[in-house]
Amino acid sequence: MISGLSRFDMGDLARREHYFFSLYRVLGAAILVFVCFSSYARQVIVIDSPRLMSGVAIGYLIAAAVIFSLGQIEIRRLQWASRIGLGLDILTACLAIQFTQGMDSGIASLLVMNIACGGVLFPLSQSLTFAAAASSAGFLLYSWDLQRTGGLPERSIGEVGLFVLIYFAVTGLAQLLQSEVAQRQKVVERQESDIAGLSQLNDLIIRRMRTGVLVLLGERIVRFNEAAWMLLGSPPQSASMALPDRSAELIARFRHWRVTGENDEQAVSVADGTPEVVPRFVTVPQAGEPLTIVFLEDTSMVSRQAEELTLSSLGRLSASIAHEIRNPLGAISHASQLLAESEQLSESDQHLLGIVRKHCLRMNAIIENILQLSRRKRARPESVSLPVWVTEFAQEFRAVQPLGEDTLLIEVADNLPNIIFDPDQLQQVVWNLTKNAMRYGRKPGAAAQVRICARRLDTSGPVVLEVCDAGPGIDPRLATQIFDPFFSTGEQSTGLGLYIASQICAANQASIDQVSAPEGGACFRIGFQSGQITVH
Repeated sequence: MISGLSRFDMGDLARREHYFFSLYRVLGAAILVFVCFSSYARQVIVIDSPRLMSGVAIGYLIAAAVIFSLGQIEIRRLQWASRIGLGLDILTACLAIQFTQGMDSGIASLLVMNIACGGVLFPLSQSLTFAAAASSAGFLLYSWDLQRTGGLPERSIGEVGLFVLIYFAVTGLAQLLQSEVAQRQKVVERQESDIAGLSQLNDLIIRRMRTGVLVLLGERIVRFNEAAWMLLGSPPQSASMALPDRSAELIARFRHWRVTGENDEQAVSVADGTPEVVPRFVTVPQAGEPLTIVFLEDTSMVSRQAEELTLSSLGRLSASIAHEIRNPLGAISHASQLLAESEQLSESDQHLLGIVRKHCLRMNAIIENILQLSRRKRARPESVSLPVWVTEFAQEFRAVQPLGEDTLLIEVADNLPNIIFDPDQLQQVVWNLTKNAMRYGRKPGAAAQVRICARRLDTSGPVVLEVCDAGPGIDPRLATQIFDPFFSTGEQSTGLGLYIASQICAANQASIDQVSAPEGGACFRIGFQSGQITVH
């Protein structure tokens, strides 16, 4: 629901620094060219070698323009270009001081800014190297001037020393500034990372909520999660997102709340064929028109939670009873095995003994299922690629369960998003559904035909996985009971397989339903969280 913040691009920062440093160099070179060719400037500044100085100025301007134009090259090469540029600044300043009179202090002052920029752009060792190079050049020029003038230089040693101190001082200050900026940048990056993580967490929480969430701007739906999409009747992506077009009941509640400020607690169905919900509205202030968040609370969830609490208590009680029954059942089974070794049993006694052993095995299977249900591990949902998973599952099932004349087909749609489910528990659920389809989903005298299909319900709908057979199907009168614990229509079934499958799906924020198949037979559909929030 919250869009992620973009990370700060250090490459863009380096390019901006190069841009302004190079622009300053171009402006300085342009001023130097103006001094060389302007008659007004020559009235103030004496140029000893006009031709050489003009060549230096023009060459410096061309080089500065070339370095300025390198703004889009690789960052590492860009840094080398900046280093070459600073070295060129120092060399040009020395030549300008040598070829002119009256500009010594001005040129040295302009060089201070270049040295400061180097202190910001480069590491401490390199920045000090450039400061030392500028200082050494100043002393060399002073020595040359001292020899040229016979001991009467135009500048004093104190002035040269002052500029040396200034060069090193601005380098140190620039390094401190750069260090402070870097520390603050790390704080900003850490905060952006935290915000991005919170944004992803927020999206995940809202995506996996069973409560429908709508965001309204005026009377238009701007965002919603999958639960809200399903409660609205799964409208196609091309449908109008104006609330009056989506639900007359919901827009009436919204307008009533906007006038009275009170939420109506009466449950209502916002679309045909969807569960009843209680809409609750909350205003989110913002600049301009405020947003409204609508929570669609499924009232059937409350009854399901109460039922789950009851079943949980019954499950613990059943597990305790099953544990107590296991020991005497084991004794009965062991005694029947010993009795079967007797040579004095009649044929009728052998038949009765077979019945005892058969029902001992069935009761033991029931006990194992109950204990497995009570010891079920907590779900560990992961992002699962359904096409890959279905293919691997079919290969494993064919290898473990010889099919003979039976067939197992898979159909996988293209471009399916990853689902969120515990892979081991998904294996348990689909394995049980497929095994049941192989056992019960066949017509008399015919081979079983089982189809596993991974697809979307429509172009923008949720991802589903269907296990269908071509058998006689499920009696509609029993369809509402098949997920109840201990419900079974066969003598060999414990009646817990589908109940365990429904509990596993619920633990993974998924749903499992029995749906009618167009070609007949039974069809079980698992609806997944797709890992996406639909945004319009």
